[in-house]
Amino acid sequence: MTLDTLTAVSPIDGRYASKCGELQDVFSEYGLIKRRVLVECTWLEALCDAKEIPECKALSASERKALRAIASGVTLDDARRVKEIERTTNHDVKAIEYFLKEKVKGTSLESRSEFIHFACTSEDINNMSHALMLRDGKAVLRAAMDELTDNASAMAKEWAKVPMLAHTHGQPASPTTVGKELAVVTARLRRQAGEIDRLVMPAKMNGAVGNFNAHLSAYPKLDWEKLSRKVIESLGLRQNRLTTQIESHDGIAELFDAICRWNSVLLDFDRDVWMYVSMGYFKQRTVKGEIGSSTMPHKVNPIDFENSEGNLGLANAVMGFMARKLPVSRMQRDLTDSTTLRNMGVGFGYTLIAIRATLKGLGKLELNEERLAADLDSNWEVLAEPIQTVMRKVGMDRPYERLKELTRGRRVTVAIMRDFVAALPLPDEDKARLMKLTPATYTGIAARLAKLG
Repeated sequence: MTLDTLTAVSPIDGRYASKCGELQDVFSEYGLIKRRVLVECTWLEALCDAKEIPECKALSASERKALRAIASGVTLDDARRVKEIERTTNHDVKAIEYFLKEKVKGTSLESRSEFIHFACTSEDINNMSHALMLRDGKAVLRAAMDELTDNASAMAKEWAKVPMLAHTHGQPASPTTVGKELAVVTARLRRQAGEIDRLVMPAKMNGAVGNFNAHLSAYPKLDWEKLSRKVIESLGLRQNRLTTQIESHDGIAELFDAICRWNSVLLDFDRDVWMYVSMGYFKQRTVKGEIGSSTMPHKVNPIDFENSEGNLGLANAVMGFMARKLPVSRMQRDLTDSTTLRNMGVGFGYTLIAIRATLKGLGKLELNEERLAADLDSNWEVLAEPIQTVMRKVGMDRPYERLKELTRGRRVTVAIMRDFVAALPLPDEDKARLMKLTPATYTGIAARLAKLG
């Protein structure tokens, strides 16, 4: 059966394929083959450049250009040829080696064909290819993350001064502004994105058990660590000098944990926006032709935020498992990491789908300032906090307890609250300030803080 979005087992390649198409070139089998070829060619070029290896003679300008063209020009037909070879070898990395030997056959590069995959274990090629996939996949995610954060930041600034009743433990609490609460989310997302940016993927190219055993048996005078580092760093990675046969995957775990933390902040945001929609603080613009409920025509459901929440849960489940599993390998290696690593794109795919769902939801939101104002005006009891604070300042007796008796568990009108303040023996300046105070104006420096988001 030909792969079609309707026949795909995973919704990443099916229903949601259009939401994460950029990742296909990164995390697919084709994407892995392309990066394996790149690593093999980069290693061969470095060997040709090493004066200590006279048998692998230096490249001419045209040969270097031809080798780099092979490295960067892997097509789908090339990938299919690799898979054909693999059906015979039953070894995916050896198939890459044989494919490259085919590519250089009949050219001047053929004289170096036995230096393709020279002294390498499969994991030298694999760990670097996986690191490159993660580097490139991270770039896709980060662009989407920044788009979402920039959108939330713009909304924070636009609504910086719009007062909103806060809710702690689900109960009415001291007012804030819509913009300030969005700014909190923006700051959290940016902080976690910074942790993602800080990570540079580690890689190894040091042979069967990480000691350059085979390398030194052939060329004992060559500084193999230096040559390895040159290749690794030329591809934007960092060298891990102490490894077994495999790179330990601690860096992958760090990256996945960092993405999970960013995702958790977004999930928290999704749930809050969902609540604000249900409370009427936000309206959702209707889209012509869309149906909210199959039986209730009036409904406009916050489905984008629900979709995002579900996909974030899936992303964190996959990446959380991989972050716990990958650093664990029996002695110098076992193969449990191999099949696990082939699912790296799953976590990235669900994350990207979630981000774009939230972005779609944010694009539909309209602020319902009337509902926000009405909620504030229905909760004058939140001014118990500033009143008892001023009473404390001037040394009045039992201020907290007196406000508790007045407000706890009951609705307090503006008249009740102002009558209470009017009867207090407060300095004129303090009393006048409290008498002017309303729930809508009791927002502290929230509007200023919103501009920081």
